[in-house]
Amino acid sequence: MLLSYLLNLGYACAALALTTIGLAIVFGLLGVLNMAHGDFIMLGAYSVVVVQRLGLPALLAIPVAIVVCAIVGWIVERLLVRPLYQRPFDTLLATWGVSILLREGVVALFGKGYQDVAGADGASIDVLGTPYPAFRLAMMFAVGLAFAGLAAWYSRSQTGARIRGMVANPLLAKAAGINTTRLASGTFITGVVLAGLAGVLLAPIVRVEPYMGLDYLLNSFFVLVVGGLGSLLGLAVGTFVIGGTQVAVSSFMDQTSGYTAVLILSIYFLWSRPNGLVSRR
Repeated sequence: MLLSYLLNLGYACAALALTTIGLAIVFGLLGVLNMAHGDFIMLGAYSVVVVQRLGLPALLAIPVAIVVCAIVGWIVERLLVRPLYQRPFDTLLATWGVSILLREGVVALFGKGYQDVAGADGASIDVLGTPYPAFRLAMMFAVGLAFAGLAAWYSRSQTGARIRGMVANPLLAKAAGINTTRLASGTFITGVVLAGLAGVLLAPIVRVEPYMGLDYLLNSFFVLVVGGLGSLLGLAVGTFVIGGTQVAVSSFMDQTSGYTAVLILSIYFLWSRPNGLVSRR
């Protein structure tokens, strides 16, 4: 019983981290609250729908999602976000418009109903005597590897050092010869592509429909509110607190109570600790 609870907690945290990391990059490093974040997750999920309808191997959804999200992300950053950096409310409104456009575009192409997506393989793995879905275990492992790889890249690579310099002092970074415009564009596109990849991984185990992105946007925002911006540690802490709260309350009560508890917790942090538990200094 305890092991099953811990595995469910690990999966909930992994799914939260998977859907939050793209927003954490864009919001934490660029100061842009991408209101279309959840809709890019939705685009990734619909990449799976398209690939399956064409009778192609499911793995092709990964490059399809990368290409589609990268192109759309580049257009959004170049035409809407780039002129509005340092104007957070304006970028919020602009990306909100993108969210509506993407959602209604998908509705026009696929309709409002749920899409049929082949579910994940029902195989399970025995974990210390407790059977658990293999797909969920693989997702937890993949998210852990992604976190480790991203942390190593951000802290040790030359590009990561340039991003840190741009975030700390954009004017000084530009004076040092760093192309901050290109760097910001690449950072935004990376966040969008990661959101799309999250959608690809979640499509076999969630209900795919045009309005699915809203829940992911809200949960991602709650994670950042609790954990704080600007560090992977904050993302990890926020993921554990939000995921743990939701799983614990849902286990003893119901799912609606779990969402309510997360909302109350997030409001408390906004009021009492707006910088989160791990804030960037």
